[in-house]
Amino acid sequence: MYCLDCINGPLCSLCLSHHKDHIAIQIRRSSYHDVIRVNEIQKYLDISSVQTYIINSAKVVFLNERPQPRPGKGVTNTCQVCERSLLDSFKFCSLGCKVIGTSKNFVKKLRQLSTKRRLTMATSDSDDSCSSSSHRGYKSAINKIQSFIPSTPPPTSANYRTTKRRKGIPHRSPMGGLLIEY
Repeated sequence: MYCLDCINGPLCSLCLSHHKDHIAIQIRRSSYHDVIRVNEIQKYLDISSVQTYIINSAKVVFLNERPQPRPGKGVTNTCQVCERSLLDSFKFCSLGCKVIGTSKNFVKKLRQLSTKRRLTMATSDSDDSCSSSSHRGYKSAINKIQSFIPSTPPPTSANYRTTKRRKGIPHRSPMGGLLIEY
């Protein structure tokens, strides 16, 4: 249990009696992740853009982002912060992602990234038309910035084998054929 009035951390059952007039919310564990029931939290927080899940017939939202092993095929909508796949009408996968995604610093970084992308798109469209030395210098600076961005590695044969695993020919242990006679 957490007291929203005091915000001092978790409460034990003994401390809860001292907070009987306060707003207390119970945080639950579901598959090693912290969740809050929607009917408890929606009175105090706007959770309209956070994806809800139904766990044990209760509608819940996750507190923190959950790692996603790999993005699914054909995913059209992802979390704005951690890029976890979502249903179409949501922007965030958890309350933590919403806090980060709605902060001023995050919005500022998104704007800078979109401006940088537009600049790189503009320079790649005008590759043939660059003739002035200042424009060439600007273009090389953009290329240096892009060279620091890690690219996605091509799929290797090891990755391919792990994704398409099948049961093969059974192999005996090295000592399995050894017979001991007395």
